[in-house]
Amino acid sequence: MSGRVLWRPSVETMRDSTMGRFMAAQGLDDYEALWRWSVADVARFWNALWSFFEIQADGDPSVALADSSMPGARWFPEVAISYPERVFAGRDPQAVALHHASELRELDTWSWDRLRQETARIRAGLTRLGVGRGDRVVAFMPNIPETMAAFLAVSSLGATWACCSPDFGTRSVIDRFAQIEPAVLLTVDGYRYGGRDFDRRPVVDELRETLSSLRRVVTLGFLDPGTGDWDEVFPATDEALVFERVPFDHPLWILYSSGTTGLPKAIVHGHGGILLDHLKWHCLHGDLQAGDRFFWFTTTGWMMWNALVSGLLTEAEVVLFDGNPVAPDPAVLWDLAERAGVTTFGTSAAYIHGCMKSGTSPRADGRALSSLKAIGSTGSPLSEEGFEWVYQELGESTWLFSTSGGTDVCTPFVGGSPLKPVRVGELQARALGVAVEAWDEDGRPVVDEVGELVVTKPMPSMPIRFWNDPDGTRYRESYFDMFPGVWRHGDWIRLTPEGGATVYGRSDATINRGGIRMGTAEIYSAVLRAEEVVDALVVDVPDPNGTGASWMPLFVVLREGAVLDDALRQKLARLIRTDASPRHVPDEVIAIDGIPRTRTGKLLEVPVKKVLMGRDPERAASRDALQNPEAFDWFVEYARRRSTGAPA
Repeated sequence: MSGRVLWRPSVETMRDSTMGRFMAAQGLDDYEALWRWSVADVARFWNALWSFFEIQADGDPSVALADSSMPGARWFPEVAISYPERVFAGRDPQAVALHHASELRELDTWSWDRLRQETARIRAGLTRLGVGRGDRVVAFMPNIPETMAAFLAVSSLGATWACCSPDFGTRSVIDRFAQIEPAVLLTVDGYRYGGRDFDRRPVVDELRETLSSLRRVVTLGFLDPGTGDWDEVFPATDEALVFERVPFDHPLWILYSSGTTGLPKAIVHGHGGILLDHLKWHCLHGDLQAGDRFFWFTTTGWMMWNALVSGLLTEAEVVLFDGNPVAPDPAVLWDLAERAGVTTFGTSAAYIHGCMKSGTSPRADGRALSSLKAIGSTGSPLSEEGFEWVYQELGESTWLFSTSGGTDVCTPFVGGSPLKPVRVGELQARALGVAVEAWDEDGRPVVDEVGELVVTKPMPSMPIRFWNDPDGTRYRESYFDMFPGVWRHGDWIRLTPEGGATVYGRSDATINRGGIRMGTAEIYSAVLRAEEVVDALVVDVPDPNGTGASWMPLFVVLREGAVLDDALRQKLARLIRTDASPRHVPDEVIAIDGIPRTRTGKLLEVPVKKVLMGRDPERAASRDALQNPEAFDWFVEYARRRSTGAPA
């Protein structure tokens, strides 16, 4: 039942959580009061966080927000700071910094001393290559400790980091890296995924030839440890690890939009904004403390890798995994959670739904998960059934926090709070310091109604700018065109009277039937209740003749052995009619082999809609940016056959 409470914080959590201590320091006694205080005066809030976390920097932090314009906000203008300096501050050299495992390496650990040594030698090598403040260093590397050390080394110099996962296609990597003219490329020779080895040296050769700005390519032998020149370029060093303090808004890293159409947006984030926001995110909202082990399944091509790196800002130990999360079966990650003693297990809604569909039980075969306290979910909306499954499988003491944010800000807008109940199907809270509202088409805030997700006051993790967008035109068009001076994110959201939220998917993929708008997530939630269906995609294609009519097909991937017959079609219609809306029963149900997704797992709803409307497929989506381009190709062929009148 929607809104039913599944979990409540204990008295001890309310008292001992970092958020509880921060709330008490402000003289407040409940989360909603704390949130209202945090957005009433955002400058005061971020200054309070600065003091609470005892941030070390040069200059005067008393002026938190010199200009509150959006876009164009100026945070802590008198401050010089270093993100990696905070990572290493006050660490016990012998304590564990991170755990790591991959399909090529057994589970192992790096101490803080090892991480410092590796970072120092990469930094020294980059310095010899002439890398310094303002240069860009890019990585074509997997989620392994060397990648984290390389990022920390790059940022310690005041250089700027960008990364692509080594499974990205050549064109996708070039489209991202060529925009920022990197000085150095760090890469691996290849990787293993699902038991298969993938040699990436031919791709690296093409990158070397194409990226004319490169001074050097450095290769880590990952598939074959005997190859590469990593140790030659980055030999062991006795040089101390030092940190270049830079202005608060100095570029830390560049993240990229999914790039389903056109060149990906190169989104620049600053040292100070990410440092402050990620301390808030992980220490307050995630309650990561000493003794915790923080895992999130991600590749280096998703913003959650950057969030995982920021786990190093906390007192928790970070857990990395590189490989296929469902091979030989989805129990791989639960096995890792047991072996690594994970306390916070972060994943995607798609993974949870996949475990449900496959019958994977986290505690099967005697798997001991006694350390596990919290489950994090992001990437797409988690269904009510997904909430129920977590508590059925992992017990009523588990804290499930679902979050929603974006690459654009590299943080949640809405997500977890250790001080609030978990209600089925809802995200617990609006994030501290984030003035989230739901607006109707006229720009009026609404509560308990679906509206556009907007942010009415600046956040320090909002992009500094887009790369190669000198006058800010593309930046403004991306977020501020609909409501000038207000960030419009492009998601549908409903804020509950209790301060929770439900996210309904992208507003540009909305299904509008008879004047009733509905997010696709509601339809998927209904459809995926059918045990015969493992994945789905729905679009609403307008009549090209402008009649106002539309065609709404539902595409489904069936479980092995299931058949799309009249009985199943009627069952799906009944589920949608009951759970979502009678107006949103599809005009047609079509069985397909796969649903096209971006490499971060997002559905290609809008590009598919464009193709079915007759748009050029090359302009609708970049195939190299897709997880499974063959699934998109199916829609291209399907649209062609429909347009010619051939049997579809």
